[in-house]
Amino acid sequence: MELNGRVALVTGGARRVGRAISLALARAGADVVVNYFQSAEAAEETVAEIVALGRRAIAVHADVALKPEVDALVRRTAETFGRLDVLVNNASVFVSSPLLGIAEEEWDRVLDVNLKGPFLLSQAAVPLLRREGRGVIVNIADLSAFQPWPWYAHHAVSKAGLVHLTRVLARALAPDIRVNAVAPGTVLPPEDYTEADVRRSIERTPLKRIGSPEDVARAVLYLIESDFTTGEVVVVDGGRMLGVPG
Repeated sequence: MELNGRVALVTGGARRVGRAISLALARAGADVVVNYFQSAEAAEETVAEIVALGRRAIAVHADVALKPEVDALVRRTAETFGRLDVLVNNASVFVSSPLLGIAEEEWDRVLDVNLKGPFLLSQAAVPLLRREGRGVIVNIADLSAFQPWPWYAHHAVSKAGLVHLTRVLARALAPDIRVNAVAPGTVLPPEDYTEADVRRSIERTPLKRIGSPEDVARAVLYLIESDFTTGEVVVVDGGRMLGVPG
């Protein structure tokens, strides 16, 4: 899909990796709906950067775990731009807890945002994505979808589910809507990481460096533009999935 003149919706699109994706889509020619939950100021700043690039953009608050707010987000997109061509399910909760210490409410919140959210968004957006004859969904997973992370059990389970949801959606929505995923490694350390945590991440990565949000954004652009790719997961991790070299 050529992005010039298209409309994209990025959940969690105001900060960190989501911001990089929003800006990359705008640079490629798309107008962008920047969804946010708590980062109102950052969302407005991202919108201002997109407008400075010559594209249209709006910031829309919505909790992706709640169907009424998801429906309102898609409705606002339709009312503002009259179309939707690309949905990027990026919003995510990343919480560290020992497996046996995860409270039920915390488990539910992580699964609701990370897995139910992309399902609700995809379900709500399909009629609008189909309006122009074809559309693209890109889900943002991560390495925990493929590796057991005991201190992030709820996150890992949600991302594993998101990878399978990607494949189910790809089968169900073909041929008019393509669905793929990107699984980043350490491209932007969590905000609570210490310098020692960052060094450990670097040592576990064969390329001996961490990536950047722009690395993820480039993979998203590839999956949008590659019209013969669906149901796939692109891992962007500097080789970390290969394991630590011996």
